[in-house]
Amino acid sequence: MHDRIRPAHRDPAVADAAADVDPSVENAAAAGRLARRRRMIRIAGIVASILLFAASLLVLGRTLATISFADLRAAVRATSAEQVALATAFTIGSYLALTGYDTLALRHLGQRIHYRIAALGSFTSFAISFMLGFPLVTGGTVRYWIYSRYGLGPGNVARLTVIAGVCFWLGMGLVLGVGLLFQAGDIAELNNFKVWLNMLLGAGVLGAVLAYMAWVAPGRRRLTLQGFRLEMPGLAVTTGQTVLGVIDVCMGAAVLYVLLPEGHGVDFLSFAAVYAFACILGIASHAPGGIGVFEATMLKAIPAPSQEAMLASLLLYRILYYVAPFILALALLGANEALRRWRYLREIVERGEEG
Repeated sequence: MHDRIRPAHRDPAVADAAADVDPSVENAAAAGRLARRRRMIRIAGIVASILLFAASLLVLGRTLATISFADLRAAVRATSAEQVALATAFTIGSYLALTGYDTLALRHLGQRIHYRIAALGSFTSFAISFMLGFPLVTGGTVRYWIYSRYGLGPGNVARLTVIAGVCFWLGMGLVLGVGLLFQAGDIAELNNFKVWLNMLLGAGVLGAVLAYMAWVAPGRRRLTLQGFRLEMPGLAVTTGQTVLGVIDVCMGAAVLYVLLPEGHGVDFLSFAAVYAFACILGIASHAPGGIGVFEATMLKAIPAPSQEAMLASLLLYRILYYVAPFILALALLGANEALRRWRYLREIVERGEEG
């Protein structure tokens, strides 16, 4: 009886399809899921940025509604010439540190470009991107305009922009982490967090910085970001980047610190950590120069004799650290272009005379 029972006939194509799925179909489905996940993350980031910016504007609007503009003018006039001179010196120091970002990045990329050109590219790109926001676009465009004359293609300029940005984030992270961890009690009076929470956050930020340095310690690491290959610097260059980043952030914080009205009672390390956090929030908001978000954070966190006095300090800080370098950067770019065109015309005239 059993001999007569034969298995039913099965189409080989159907059997194979049931047993195994076409890898290309699986890959396409996985790619679709990844694309949807990235799109959702991007949308969530945009929504979070808009909400952060809106909340900051609300806080700033409520503050401005109670401001006496006569008192604000008086507070600006009360700022001494010594304070402005110190703030100007610290601004220069901060932007000098920024020029080292491009110098180290160019060395890492194997590009031999004179420091004078690297300083021009770094200063102008940062000054313009700080003012306008979107550093990868604005800063990258300025860098390409300058460095393309010296043989750097779009790929290397993009790599340079990313590597220079890493300097900024390493310095920002180290200052914020050290401040939260070692000044947790003082910062708790400013951000109203528990001391243990500040210490935990500080340890987490420092852990992230140290983890990155440990990751690059064995040698140069390669990353692929949306099809773009990027080789990150090794430990020696990364250490230099971190030192420059800390100097830059501390100098930037010092600009505002020396402009603060008397009686705030905040030590510099705690202030620098709050400053770094306010800068991060400003960047996350995608507002040009973090305007509104940075001010709202500092107004809420730093005690001052009056809101007018604190707002006057923030206004002067904006002028000295953002507006003045932005205007200078535009002037330098204009002068550089005029000089380039003059040399070009002179070469044409000399060739004509020789002919």
